[in-house]
Amino acid sequence: MNLPEKFIERMKSMLSPEEFELFNASYSDEKSYGLRINPLKIKSQDALPFFLSPVPWAKEGFYAVPDEKPGRHVLHEAGAYYIQEPSAMSVAALSDAKPSDIVCDLCAAPGGKSTQLAGMLDGNGLLVSNEIFGQRAKILSQNIERLGISNAVVCNETPENMAKFFPAFFDKIIVDAPCSGEGMFRKDDVAIEEWTSENVALCAQRQRSILSQAQNMLKPDGVIVYSTCTFAPAENEEILVWFLREYPDFCVEDYHDILGIDISSGNPDFVSEEFKPLTDDEKTAIKGSLRLWPHKIKGEGHFAVRLRKNGGETATQKKKKKSSGKNILSKSDRKQLVEFLAEFINDTDLYADRRYEYFGDELYLIPDKMPELKGIKLLRPGLHIATRKKNRFEPAHAFAKYLKPTDVKYSFECSDEQAEKYLHGDVIQITDNSLNNAKGFVLVCFKGLSLGWGKITNNTIKNHYPKGLRINY
Repeated sequence: MNLPEKFIERMKSMLSPEEFELFNASYSDEKSYGLRINPLKIKSQDALPFFLSPVPWAKEGFYAVPDEKPGRHVLHEAGAYYIQEPSAMSVAALSDAKPSDIVCDLCAAPGGKSTQLAGMLDGNGLLVSNEIFGQRAKILSQNIERLGISNAVVCNETPENMAKFFPAFFDKIIVDAPCSGEGMFRKDDVAIEEWTSENVALCAQRQRSILSQAQNMLKPDGVIVYSTCTFAPAENEEILVWFLREYPDFCVEDYHDILGIDISSGNPDFVSEEFKPLTDDEKTAIKGSLRLWPHKIKGEGHFAVRLRKNGGETATQKKKKKSSGKNILSKSDRKQLVEFLAEFINDTDLYADRRYEYFGDELYLIPDKMPELKGIKLLRPGLHIATRKKNRFEPAHAFAKYLKPTDVKYSFECSDEQAEKYLHGDVIQITDNSLNNAKGFVLVCFKGLSLGWGKITNNTIKNHYPKGLRINY
């Protein structure tokens, strides 16, 4: 592998000759491949037909075998798991998010950390996932949908606008910052081609800006997890020292205490003369950060640190109304919605008195803890429930992904062959008596997990799987 010369020179200055040889040799090793089960859908890896071994720092994370092609399996489309590089799983794990938390993933695409956080929230609290780039935000939104997440809002905003909209709002914030990508060299040739030492400096400047906005969004006693996928001290240890000096009301919480494992820590010796001398507290803080090295673990290069904001005075959050008032569901529409849901949902009481808003003709169930929506750019303001069509509603695909067979009046369990045909867009022929009395919308499932909607007519299930998602197996 043809690594940049300046990168090699810096790594030689950071590591001993023996360790550099091990580090350099790791680029000839096979890259690690992993998946993380989605606890909103399945509770154990035993539900998956793959050879898996546990990732030490993430309880839902597993090393997988690429040749088994889990990314091309029906269970992937069912949202049973998320394909994710193993080292990246450490970041959300370090947040230790709890079900009642209000959490932000500030640089969220493509969605690995957001979907991991959603599993930790277990359908409670609130997840706000933001991505500044529109096309990447769409991919993020699709992954939120595929995994059946109901309590997430997807934003397409700058960190500055997020900070204005959410002052002192979050319990936990993930800042997986844009970086020089050195940790991805083994798996991404483009990262090597685009690397320059000047870009490292530019990334460090951008990271400071993002963190400055993030700390404004955090409640007293809240937690920021800052992470990168690079080895550069300018983007890791030095960012940490800068942040603690700039915001002395923060302290580092040692990763050992949160993850319960001993891997490898940040190194005070990596800090340049610009930041020296370091105090004893700063050295201790650096040693509390996490460094994942490809020659020490099965995974790519990563850095992460957990920062706690000490309790006390903070920016006053303006009280936000529950709704903008413009797109609130009318009484007649609410009645119509409940009547519509009663056609195929078992317990409509779960939806009767909830907060809804229209975005055009698309109806969304807004998470309870989300403030008013006006003033921020949204791609997904909650759970997409239905589309309004003339005098009726049609259930949304996202709603199907959220529901379980026990939630609906009619569900159909596919065989392997039927599931693949359904995801291709084909109709399903019913050859037994399982849906003799059924009518209207039916939840099409595989291994007890929802794939999407169908509409039954006689002995045929008409396919309602979105055309843009269909797969040719």
